[in-house]
Amino acid sequence: MSYQVLARKWRPYRFNEIVGQDHVVRAMSNALDQQRLHHAYLFTGTRGVGKTTLARILAKCLNCEQGVTSEPCGECSACREIAEGRFVDLIEVDAASRTRVDDTRELLDNVQYAPTQGRYKVYLIDEVHMLSTHSFNALLKTLEEPPPHIKFLLATTDPQKLPVTVLSRCLQFNLKRVPEDRISGHLEKVLKAENVEFETAAIRHLAHAADGSLRDALSLLDQAIAFGNGVVKDDEIGQMLGSVSRQHLQKMLQAVAQGDAAEVMTLVDALAEMAPDYDQVLAGIITLLHDLALAQHIPDSLALRGVDVEAISEIARITTPEDIQLYYEIAVRARRDLPLIPDQRNGLEMALLRMLAFRPADGEAVKPQAAATPAVPQQKPQTTAPVPAPAAVEKPVVDASASAASAPRPVPANPAAASWDEILPHLGLTGMTKMFASHCTLQDVSDGVVLLALSQRHDSLKNDSVTAKLEKALSEYFNKPVKLKILLTEEDPDSPAAKEKRENEQRQLEAEAAIASDPVVEQLKENLGAEVVPGSIKPI
Repeated sequence: MSYQVLARKWRPYRFNEIVGQDHVVRAMSNALDQQRLHHAYLFTGTRGVGKTTLARILAKCLNCEQGVTSEPCGECSACREIAEGRFVDLIEVDAASRTRVDDTRELLDNVQYAPTQGRYKVYLIDEVHMLSTHSFNALLKTLEEPPPHIKFLLATTDPQKLPVTVLSRCLQFNLKRVPEDRISGHLEKVLKAENVEFETAAIRHLAHAADGSLRDALSLLDQAIAFGNGVVKDDEIGQMLGSVSRQHLQKMLQAVAQGDAAEVMTLVDALAEMAPDYDQVLAGIITLLHDLALAQHIPDSLALRGVDVEAISEIARITTPEDIQLYYEIAVRARRDLPLIPDQRNGLEMALLRMLAFRPADGEAVKPQAAATPAVPQQKPQTTAPVPAPAAVEKPVVDASASAASAPRPVPANPAAASWDEILPHLGLTGMTKMFASHCTLQDVSDGVVLLALSQRHDSLKNDSVTAKLEKALSEYFNKPVKLKILLTEEDPDSPAAKEKRENEQRQLEAEAAIASDPVVEQLKENLGAEVVPGSIKPI
């Protein structure tokens, strides 16, 4: 037997199988149960939301041999023939291919005759907006006062093109786009019934790409199963759709939040190898920033939408709400201006560099708490003692600069003899200035001149504003005016940032080794065939 695509195999045959159109199903079911039947129904909505399917189910309800009902038996000859598309009294017309007035008149010539087999003769006209003006005029009178044995079911994706005279003669049902969570739930149901392995993130990716169309979602699922050789994985879905994975965008925004320009450009280089649509990349960044804002204030709303809150909690923790609002505005403007830029990659790069360069004046004092708990609204400092936070709410996380300002370490007795690692925490730097200074090393302090070495790889971090702020901080530290000089080197100096990176890598290796040698993990692998997901291990 030939293969039947999922969109046809899983087409609903009863009202209770319709997904995401509860308001239409309720109205039609009540009308059928109460025998309040209209002579003409109009179903409107975007592609793949169930217009033609609802019309066929309604035809089945009208002609079931058990009587007019909202729950047809599905076993009588009328129900079976309608489901198989061979019921003689269900006349399906594709208006896109029969636009001439002669076709409409030929169709209406048979309206006067009684149904051959069923209770009603049903005319299902799909894409009815494609009919010509003369065809609508020929249809009007019959549509208003058809014989009692005739029912008209019209379907269209563009109701604005229908004459008002036709709209006034029909009972109209507006089908809405199917929500992503309903599409995801239906796809999971289909995959379980088809015994296909899948990842939840991949299902969410497909549901988002379907853009509210359940038929499109099932068609994409068919393609994904073939692409993944019987397994639906998230990274393969990204390759199939030609879209950038959400994880890649999360890494990019995390690097922006940390002020790591070199890492941001590395991620852009990796992105360019995929030849992406940069408009869609910026759209993905805008969506992710929206989710980050919600994660800081209303994390429960993300869970209801199926978004993985844990995956973005780290970015939400280290980024202030002010920064996120600024990043969002920058991304929206960059997407708007993208058609004006000769090289669209440059548009993305400039948007990210703007995020690195510009920060709100008061946006770096207090960071929002992790997205796993409700966010505490940030307030300006008060002269009176603050009210203690409730026990159920965690205290906001304070970044390194705020901690250093509130409880500074003792200044060395001889500042001129101190190392750069000892000086840096006492300078009170924040944002890009702090990031720039952490990539430098101290070469010499003499005659009121401070000489710092910086790798050419991080030269993009240096600008007049950053060096001026650092020079001012050093003057305050040494209690005298100093002049700052920057020495660019080809080699990477052993800067505080490099040391911190080595420490983080060492901690990561130790964490992965601890998991690999854990007896519980080994037992899960041996007994249940479990696998450790690469990249999922994070040091505590």
